[in-house]
Amino acid sequence: MNPALRRSAAHVFVESVEHPVLADEDEHHLRRVLRLRDGEPVSTSDGAGAWRMCRIDASGQLCVDGEIVRESAPGVAIGVGFAIPKGDRPEWIVQKLTEIGVDRIILIHAERSVVRWDASKVDRQLDRLHRVAREASMQSRRVWLPEIIGPLGVTALADVGGPVGFADPDGGTPTLAVPTIVVGPEGGWNAAELSGAQHMVSLGSTILRVETAAIVAGAQLAALRERTVTL
Repeated sequence: MNPALRRSAAHVFVESVEHPVLADEDEHHLRRVLRLRDGEPVSTSDGAGAWRMCRIDASGQLCVDGEIVRESAPGVAIGVGFAIPKGDRPEWIVQKLTEIGVDRIILIHAERSVVRWDASKVDRQLDRLHRVAREASMQSRRVWLPEIIGPLGVTALADVGGPVGFADPDGGTPTLAVPTIVVGPEGGWNAAELSGAQHMVSLGSTILRVETAAIVAGAQLAALRERTVTL
C-alpha cells in the first residue's frame, strides 16, 4: 500500500478524483464521527484504481492536495463465493472479505441452501451489501471496490471468470491457478454439484461454518497473491 494512503486520516470514495466532492453522509462521517480537524489529510478514490490526496477544509469539503495516482488492478483477481447464510452473516462475510482484499464476492443459491432471496428483494439486499463493501473499503484504504455478484445457481458459477474451486475437505491445496473458491451451505454440496466441479479445494480437515470457510478461503488466496505465505 502506498504510504500516503496508510497515513491519511480517512479514506472516502467520490464520483471523480479530478473534482472530488464529498457525499453528505461522508461529510457527516468525517466531521461528526471521526471528528477530523481542518487541514487533516483525506485520501479519495473513484473505486476503479484512481486516487489522490486531499485535505478537509473549514466547510467540511475537500481541497486537492496531490496529483492523481492510478493503480492497476491486481494481476490475479481473487474471488470467494458462499451459499447465503441466515441473519446478518452475509454482511459480516462481505465486510471481512473486502478488508482482506478479495476482488469478486459471489452469493450462491445451492441445492441445500436454507436461505434463498426472494427475487423482489434481491436489489435491496445487494444495495445493502454494496454499502457494506464500500464502508469496508474506506476503512481498509482500498482503491478498487470489490465486485458483488449474484445470487447465482451453482451451474452458473462457470461464468464468473477463471477456474472455480469448490471447497471440500478432500480437495487439493489452494493455488492461484484456481483463483476463485466457493463455499457450500451448512449441509454441504450435494453429489450432483460436486460431480460438476472441475476443481475441489481443501480449506482444512475440519468442518467449518459458511462464514468461517469464506474468510479462510479469502485469506489464503490473498496471502498467496501477496506472497506472504507459500503453500
